[in-house]
Amino acid sequence: MRMKCRVWWPKELSLTEPSHSKSFLFGWFVPSSSSSSANSLDVLVAFACSESSLSDSLPGLQGVLCETNEKMPVSLQEKSTLSLLGYYTADTDHRCNGELSQVRMEEGDEPTSSSCGNANALYGQDICGKSSGQWTCGCHILDRFSEKDKRIPIRNSWIQLVCCSHEKFGRDTFCIPKLHHIHWNGQIVSRCDVHFVLYETPTYGAHHFSLPFQNSSEQVKAPFKIPKWVEELQQKQPLCDMDTVILAINSATAARILFWRHLEPKRSSSWFFAFMWHLFAVSVALLSTILYVILQSLHKVLSYASSSWIYITLTNVFNTAGLNIQIRCSQILYWPFFLQDRGIRSLSCVEYAEKAALQRHFMWSSLAADVLLGNLFGLALLYHAESASSWVLNFADDVTNKLLRSGCVWLMGVPAGFKLNTELAGVLGMISLNAIQIWSTLWIFVRFHFTFFIRSLAILGIIFGATLPASLAKDFIALATLHVSTIHCLISLLYSTQIQAIASLWRLFRGLKWNPLRQRFDSYEYTVKQHIVGSLLFTPLLLLLPTTSVFYIFFSILATTINLICILIGLTISVIHATPYIKIFLWFVRPGRFPSGIWFDVVSCQGDASDSSDNFDSPFENFRVKKVISREKSSLMVSVLHSNFMTLGEVVLPHYKNVFSGISRSSVAASAYGVLTGKSNFLSPRIGSTLVANSPSPMPWICIPCKEYWSLGRDSILACRRT
Repeated sequence: MRMKCRVWWPKELSLTEPSHSKSFLFGWFVPSSSSSSANSLDVLVAFACSESSLSDSLPGLQGVLCETNEKMPVSLQEKSTLSLLGYYTADTDHRCNGELSQVRMEEGDEPTSSSCGNANALYGQDICGKSSGQWTCGCHILDRFSEKDKRIPIRNSWIQLVCCSHEKFGRDTFCIPKLHHIHWNGQIVSRCDVHFVLYETPTYGAHHFSLPFQNSSEQVKAPFKIPKWVEELQQKQPLCDMDTVILAINSATAARILFWRHLEPKRSSSWFFAFMWHLFAVSVALLSTILYVILQSLHKVLSYASSSWIYITLTNVFNTAGLNIQIRCSQILYWPFFLQDRGIRSLSCVEYAEKAALQRHFMWSSLAADVLLGNLFGLALLYHAESASSWVLNFADDVTNKLLRSGCVWLMGVPAGFKLNTELAGVLGMISLNAIQIWSTLWIFVRFHFTFFIRSLAILGIIFGATLPASLAKDFIALATLHVSTIHCLISLLYSTQIQAIASLWRLFRGLKWNPLRQRFDSYEYTVKQHIVGSLLFTPLLLLLPTTSVFYIFFSILATTINLICILIGLTISVIHATPYIKIFLWFVRPGRFPSGIWFDVVSCQGDASDSSDNFDSPFENFRVKKVISREKSSLMVSVLHSNFMTLGEVVLPHYKNVFSGISRSSVAASAYGVLTGKSNFLSPRIGSTLVANSPSPMPWICIPCKEYWSLGRDSILACRRT
């Protein structure tokens, strides 16, 4: 079985035809990890370097490769290392259509020096070993390569490519190289199946490649029996390690930048731009330090009053507002830490750099969007403060007079034609009316300052964002409707006690008793006196149940409506915090930054009639291919690597899963059962509190010297320019 080689070739190297001088190729050799495909090899070309550019840096080339490898991802270092792959030439002595077929030989045979054209001995040292001081094929690599460093796997690996064909794909014409021969595992291989894959080098801020997180075939449940050949295809291991290959492709740009950074001196940028950026960093750090000092002063004042009953009461009443204030303060304090340079390790792979950047920019984009919404809401509310205040006050009066008072009077009579117990209805109605009247009297003092409260909400929205006034409004609604919540709690307590008593007396008549140890109903023989007392209690409780139920239903509807409004406000706050604004913006501008799987567009597929005994197995049986390959036995195939992109829903929905994680069938069923039996006072607050709890948790309070905080903020801004 002859060797199968896949060459991953950058598009930029194929857009221009190479000169007659050699171009040395740098990249990774990725052998197959499967024992069944030991003859499979992936050669990933990262970048090329001309012979003239490399000749001046020969003495330190080995150290440059070592330092570059150390900065690559650890998972890539475990599989392969950056090395000198070989060279790429357009030497006219390499006649692809003629002489190349004449120099083909069996595996293990050594080609003669004439078979490699004018591949002159370059610096006197060979690749794989020495045969009279050099390989007979004429392939040599740079001298001064130390034989002590085993991390550069170039002694048994070398590839020679020749440019001698052109393929037109779309509007571009690509110069496709041809494989001349490979040195691999101490052997010279020139007769193998080759698959050239053209890829566009990933760059930060433009695009990168990524495999799907999970195999989609494992997620699908077919309603029919899966054929045997499908199961065998799913169990078949791919011929190439796609994870390593994609990781190496995403690291190609960083490898090229790090390599040339060691070879070429750093170019100084414009001094004016550097000065302006430094001035901007100092200004932002100074403003942030002023806010830091103000927040630290307020924190110290509140820490002294944290043990007082006023502070504890206000914290319990305005708990949602307090949580959002802590979140906003932590965002203001921690922004320099989020913008800190994560080191070259996070920049060694475009995929890692993109994820780190999105995580780093999530906080400030959420803060900016929140402040923008707060300005839109605050300016409109500040402009219409008088009209908004009068509308809210009139609405509160209508709810109190036309709904609460009229409803209680209606329930004390004959509601909907039901004949209720007059005495019990009168007692419940009078208690409700007295509570409403007391709260209405207290509300008079709030009316005079309500316009000031509306303006305060508007100013807070303009300065701190929309979530803070929204959380204050939610807490204020809960405080303003405290009388409804109190009446509902009392009536629900009476209703649940009455339901439990009736259920216990009903079990008495059936001869059953609840066993709390075994959590079951056991049979029990009651005495005659117990039956008589039970009958005397069961009758009035059952007859009074309709009166209690009517009041309970009325106030449950009111309390649930109020809490649904609070839930919508809390849900809006959670959505504002969880929405990835930077991802949505980048998805519309650069969808290539959100890849999801790869696919291959086959450009050409050439057969080899002289080699009918070997088969060319495509390593991409688990990936989509645009064109159907013919059944002809192939020896050369050229394809272009493309990427699928996530939809907007796939980008946004994972962030909303935490927001809605508090809602489940079990929680809704338990809440509904609690409302029907009167054991749960509210259905909505239980879900609403879970939704609010899934907002970003406030980070621990930091306390560092002001000078250190200023230096941290300045260095964070300067690090953004360096990256």
